[in-house]
Amino acid sequence: MQTFIPEDLEPEILTDLIEEINELYEASEQTLIELELKPEDNELQRALFRSVHTIKGDLGLVNFSPIIPLLQHVEDLLDFLRKGQVDYTSTMSDLVLLTMDRVKQFVESVIASGQAEYDGVLYQQLIMAISRITPENHSDHDRLLGEAVLLLNPKLDQPRAHAEQDSPADADKPSQPSEPILSKTGVPKDISAEKRLDILFFRDLMQTIEKRAEEWMGKGDRIAKLALYVNDIAGNPIEEDQLAVACYVHDFGMAFMPLKLLHKQQAYTDQEFNLMRSHVYKSSRLLEHLDQWDMARKIVMQHHERADGSGYPLGLKDDDICDGAKLLGILDTFDSMTHCQTRQDKPQYSKKQAVVALNRYNQDKFNATWINYFNQAMARVLTR
Repeated sequence: MQTFIPEDLEPEILTDLIEEINELYEASEQTLIELELKPEDNELQRALFRSVHTIKGDLGLVNFSPIIPLLQHVEDLLDFLRKGQVDYTSTMSDLVLLTMDRVKQFVESVIASGQAEYDGVLYQQLIMAISRITPENHSDHDRLLGEAVLLLNPKLDQPRAHAEQDSPADADKPSQPSEPILSKTGVPKDISAEKRLDILFFRDLMQTIEKRAEEWMGKGDRIAKLALYVNDIAGNPIEEDQLAVACYVHDFGMAFMPLKLLHKQQAYTDQEFNLMRSHVYKSSRLLEHLDQWDMARKIVMQHHERADGSGYPLGLKDDDICDGAKLLGILDTFDSMTHCQTRQDKPQYSKKQAVVALNRYNQDKFNATWINYFNQAMARVLTR
């Protein structure tokens, strides 16, 4: 390991630097999510290039020299991308995010202790790995990107290179189920083009609706991604496409509630609560004439039902609630507990606190089997 000690810099400069890096990191993360859905969108590709270019420029201004060559090579790769000379892949996304994680850690270490330790040999290996990805060797991109990602995080379970062939002995072995992975989007991959267009349409609508209240921002993606992950851990008993649609559509009706109720800080009156409960009808009606989404509609309609019969709108008990609604009810509650609260009668929890609270105070409200799968998923998420 080597140690970097920067020139004397005013604390305000370093603070401004990490704030901008955090903002650009969040913007890049959102851009990468959008690229998962629209990998050929050149405007998104250009936005990602600009973020990395700006971070590199900021670090150059304060002469954080050890990290700049690595960022330069990532920028070169994204330059190929925006010019249409290489294709966007999920592995490229991993490479960008992991590189930016290193940058954040480097800067945060300098701010905290006045210096940063770094692995100069690893940086050189990364630079060499990334530099091997060129427009001329397109067929090798997946393998080369995978090798670069594994340098940054050897724990990632990357597929083996296409060039490797299974041995005859391997062919006789039973295939092992793949490890569940928390995806970057809430849109399932293995679905028809028609269903994919529908889900993207619902997702776009949800992103517009999320602007109605600050605490809703990003809610659709958060819940959909986690829902697909928990369902995967459970063995996918719920149809992924139906679950994804329900996650994006379930709160559409909330957008048509009076703003004074959405932003009310005190507890609702009985009359106000009854009005708010009507959102499940409003949301489910949007799918009323879309026969291919009948199960999604059922999930939306039942996601506020509870195992003990205390939910709404019909007061169904556990055996009468579909699995999708059982899962969505847990995740919808979890999300409302962990994100910006405007109401004084509802405290905001950390993710860990929310998991504990859901298990401790709502054990009769939610299905025990799905709470168990949720707990397994969150144990993995919280220890990543």
